[in-house]
This record gives sequence, structure tokens and C-alpha cells, in this order.
Amino acid sequence: FSRMVTERAQESARIRAEGEEQALKLRAEADREVRVILANAKEESSRTRGTGDAERNDVYAKAYSQDPEFFAFYRSMEAYEKALANGNTSMVLSPDSEFFRYFGSQKGK
Repeated sequence: FSRMVTERAQESARIRAEGEEQALKLRAEADREVRVILANAKEESSRTRGTGDAERNDVYAKAYSQDPEFFAFYRSMEAYEKALANGNTSMVLSPDSEFFRYFGSQKGK
């Protein structure tokens, strides 16, 4: 009877070891697939971002060529919007600063 118990214990230990080995292989394969998927996603993201940046630059170039003065005004407004975005920023500007040049006359010049 004890020999049968020993054989069953050895058999169960062997089966558990095989299961653990298979689990390790599956985890390693899953980790590899995750790395590949993330690398591909980052590559595609960079490519998409590059395409978007190129399109944005093209739009800016066209806008600049149509009305350079308005484009300069628009870009400065974007810069101020980003600088003041958090709502806790204060800026001290003199009345003759470049910022106010657009507000000095009806024409904005």
C-alpha cells in the first residue's frame, strides 16, 4: 500500500512540475506578445503623430502665406492661452508690450 501511495505522490509531483513548466512557457509567450504589441503601437503612434504634425505645419504655412500678420497674431494668442491655461498664472506687461499691439487700434496694427 505504501508503495502505491509513493507512486501516486511521485506521479502527482511530476504532473505538477509539467503544469508549472507549461505555465512558465505560457507566461513568457504572453509577456513577449505584450512587448511586441506595445512596440508596434508606439511605432504606429509615432507615425500618426508625425503625419499629424506635417499636416499641421502645412496648414500653418498656408495660413502664414495668406495673411502673415493674422498668423502672427493667432500664434501669439495660442502662446498666451497655453501660458495662462492653469488659471493661476499672473503676467506683468507694460502697456507698450508686443502683446497689446493688436489691441491699440481698430485695425489691430
